[in-house]
Amino acid sequence: MGSIVQAEDQVPVYESGAEALQKLQEKWKSTPAPFPAMYSSVLGGVVLDPAMMVLPIDDHMVHRGHGVFDTAMLLDGHLYELDPHLDRFLLSAAKAKVGTPFPRDTLRSILVQMTAASGCRKGSIRYWLSSGPGDFLLSSSALPGPAFYAVVIPSDYDQCRHGVKAVTTSVPMKPPLFATSKNVNYLPNVLSIMDAEDRGAFASVWVDEQGFVAEGPMVNVAFVTPAGELVLPAFDKILSGCTAKRLLALAPKLVDAGMLTGVTTKYITVDEAKTSVEMAFVGSGLPVLPIVEWDGQPIGEVNIVVLRFECYPIRDIAPTVIAH
Repeated sequence: MGSIVQAEDQVPVYESGAEALQKLQEKWKSTPAPFPAMYSSVLGGVVLDPAMMVLPIDDHMVHRGHGVFDTAMLLDGHLYELDPHLDRFLLSAAKAKVGTPFPRDTLRSILVQMTAASGCRKGSIRYWLSSGPGDFLLSSSALPGPAFYAVVIPSDYDQCRHGVKAVTTSVPMKPPLFATSKNVNYLPNVLSIMDAEDRGAFASVWVDEQGFVAEGPMVNVAFVTPAGELVLPAFDKILSGCTAKRLLALAPKLVDAGMLTGVTTKYITVDEAKTSVEMAFVGSGLPVLPIVEWDGQPIGEVNIVVLRFECYPIRDIAPTVIAH
């Protein structure tokens, strides 16, 4: 190839894209591809070669964090609750002042086609809108236009029945402007989950300055009170999780069955929450994960009500069908 500088103290220089691609492909020869498909509006299509699943370094989502994302579960070849997630995705983009290269219907079609091309039947998809590539400035005003990326992530979901530990994190919460949209500025989330792991817990719980329970680093939190009421913290200062909202819509069935006395969202203090007989993290990838200990304090004994929701995505309303 002739383009690699052989001096021991110098890095290789690749003069052509073909050489760089060859090097990237060599990396994946002995490693199973972790992701079966990706879409990039920069390329204008779906790629199946993991060596091509890359973003431009001058994309403002990369170096300025100017982008938003969302997700959807993939179960038995179906995308669960894709439309509510896509609606939230576009609301997040509007809050972040990020445009879209395509109308909503086209974005949806791309996600469905990408998932079908992947051949994956269980896992999730994740997708991003960015202000786009073009320069390294702070403002995106001079950029050619926004970019859209998406990827299929295989995963063998395994419902945890024995429950997990949670801790209250000391990492500051994001202010409502950023917490209520699903943007890529996730450093507080990363630090809070690392804080939990360092303390032997699965994940952390944020508590706001007024002492009210907020949310987890990537999930909502749910409680069953001693009176039998299902309570989720109010959504005005935190992300309104699509899975949490679906949980709230389905929970009245347990009221009718006599397993719950009511369902609500409200401000709930830490002291009140820690008297709960059941507690759970709620999110797309879980979807409902029992919490049996919070800050070293046991929460109830058996998560009977919580586990009633564990398989609800499989039994729930019509998902988006993916044709393989």
